[in-house]
Amino acid sequence: MRYAAITGWGMSVPERVLTNADLEKMVDTSDEWILSRTGIRERRMVGPDDSTTSLSVAAATQALERSGITASDLDLIVVATCTPDQFLVSEACLVQAELGGTAAAFDLGAACAGFVYALSTATQFIQAGLYDRVLVIGADTLTRFVDYSDRSTCILFGDGAGAVVLEATNEPRGTLSTVLGAHGEGYKHLYIPGWGAFVPESAGIFPEYRPFLQMNGREVFRFAVTAMGDAAVEAVERAGLEFGDIDMLIPHQANLRIIDAAARRLDLSMDKVWVNLDKYGNTSAASIPIALFEAEQAGKIKDGDNLVFVAFGGGLAWAASVIRWGGVPKHSDQPHVSETPVDEAVATAIGAERSS
Repeated sequence: MRYAAITGWGMSVPERVLTNADLEKMVDTSDEWILSRTGIRERRMVGPDDSTTSLSVAAATQALERSGITASDLDLIVVATCTPDQFLVSEACLVQAELGGTAAAFDLGAACAGFVYALSTATQFIQAGLYDRVLVIGADTLTRFVDYSDRSTCILFGDGAGAVVLEATNEPRGTLSTVLGAHGEGYKHLYIPGWGAFVPESAGIFPEYRPFLQMNGREVFRFAVTAMGDAAVEAVERAGLEFGDIDMLIPHQANLRIIDAAARRLDLSMDKVWVNLDKYGNTSAASIPIALFEAEQAGKIKDGDNLVFVAFGGGLAWAASVIRWGGVPKHSDQPHVSETPVDEAVATAIGAERSS
């Protein structure tokens, strides 16, 4: 059986920092109010020279360097985003143009759940034997669509990008199970009316027509608490694991109370949950790969660890995956094939999922 191991990872956020104290000067709110309801202290915002593409390329470059391969080695690029810089040309093509190479490229839209959706999609290409090396990026610049006179939404969102490289292996590494879902009737609780594009030279010409993110916070919170917990539990069960086998929960960074609820459903103490919400806010599809990068850099993830990624977002969509970390050496000319026996329980679980 082929698996899709994560062999490289990277992240990028803009330099500009918007703190709760800054927001106090812009809208009727306070640091205490924001922190107690969300857990956010500050977030990053794109500047005039930043874009979804520039952040994606920076994160991807780091991931490629860590994996030991180059863009010319890639077979496919998948970008999860709801804020592409263009609408005719995919964000993945814009990234490929900057990185080089001739990899196939396409975007995937599932809002804040997008990275897990993209990771699952990329894994299927590798498991099917079609491709051997895939770059997966989660990137969003939602602050371009935030109304900074609306205190219910402007406190929440930040910008950023995270990337991983997947490589084929026969070791039981990478995605062991995936749960995807959506409740389309709930789209009206979190959406951006109209449409827009990253065109800095004309951004100020028609400011009255700029679309802004709309959110029914109460309904989204209610949905997220249930969806995140249920999806995480189901993903663990599909992987053939117990809650005690989970070493780290890396959730979508939207709200500390939602994260806490997901941890309780998995019976995990908060020292096994990576939280960086306080520094970056909700970076949408970028939040999980950014959190993954920081958790690895902090030495919180080791070879063979079982991780749970879980997210929710506009759609309303949700997604969860169980990931087994590490196990693949630096790049060689061929996809890594070892003599290590396949974990029978994991293989059975994945085989059952793929046939269902």
